[in-house]
Amino acid sequence: MTLLNRRFVALTAIFVCLSALWQSTLGQTKPTLAQLRGQITEELAKQRGVFAVAFKDLSTGQALMIREHDVFHAASTMKTPVMIEIYKQAAQRQLSLTDSIPIKTEFKSIVDGSPYSLSARNDSDTAIYKQVGTKRTLASLVYDMIILSSNLATNLVIEQADAQKVTQTMLELGAKDIQVRRGVEDSKAFAQGLNNTTTAYDLMVIFEKMANGQVVSPEASNAMIKVLLDQRFNSKIPAKLPKEVKVAHKTGSIVGVSHDSGIVFLPDGRKYVLVLLSKDLKDDQAAENTLATVSEMIYNYVKD
Repeated sequence: MTLLNRRFVALTAIFVCLSALWQSTLGQTKPTLAQLRGQITEELAKQRGVFAVAFKDLSTGQALMIREHDVFHAASTMKTPVMIEIYKQAAQRQLSLTDSIPIKTEFKSIVDGSPYSLSARNDSDTAIYKQVGTKRTLASLVYDMIILSSNLATNLVIEQADAQKVTQTMLELGAKDIQVRRGVEDSKAFAQGLNNTTTAYDLMVIFEKMANGQVVSPEASNAMIKVLLDQRFNSKIPAKLPKEVKVAHKTGSIVGVSHDSGIVFLPDGRKYVLVLLSKDLKDDQAAENTLATVSEMIYNYVKD
């Protein structure tokens, strides 16, 4: 075979490969929302546990729901409703974000008023325990409650907010199944089943309203989104997304439970709300990775 013929054969082979690739690309169409739901259900089925998904594209109004009204232990996702109540009361001048709050570790059980204490070894935020006896601004405690998921900051903030008022505000926002009953580590309340609860649908409702500037006020909504964007725990919704995609979100985790919830901002200005809840997990780490994969699947659907 001459050199010319060999080159011709090589070029022909390249053309055939490119043609096949082009035809394959043409054949790849965006899945329907129903197909996406099927793909997500299949992905979640790889893990033992119960999962809920609530997704809403705020540009198109498209939504995807899986067990959206199932009730879950809220874990630390309840800290977003607590933050909302603080901003609401600040807007009503019932308190100020600049108020100085004494740092303490002892709180009262909602069951009988008996004291219980928080310790650094059970908290994701240990630095605050070195500040016991000093004072911090309410704004700084809210910030640490969200971005560090600080349990001690949370209990201090809930004392200012009043858990019953948090639940009432959620009801007013249309999140009728979010129940904030208590602070963290109230073992007597836990033993009696008096827990903070939520549904994927209700978290979607409050994040959608926040994204649209309808929680307290446009200014307050933007301020809360700014806090949520600084989230330090990013192993679920943001984990497999491109770095240019920003996520304002709040996670929640206890043994057998892993959640994430928030607003996803695309570089082109579009945004969507995503809530991923799970319970009865047998492998927390594997489930967390699955939730990150589901988030990636939804992002790929929206961006195309």
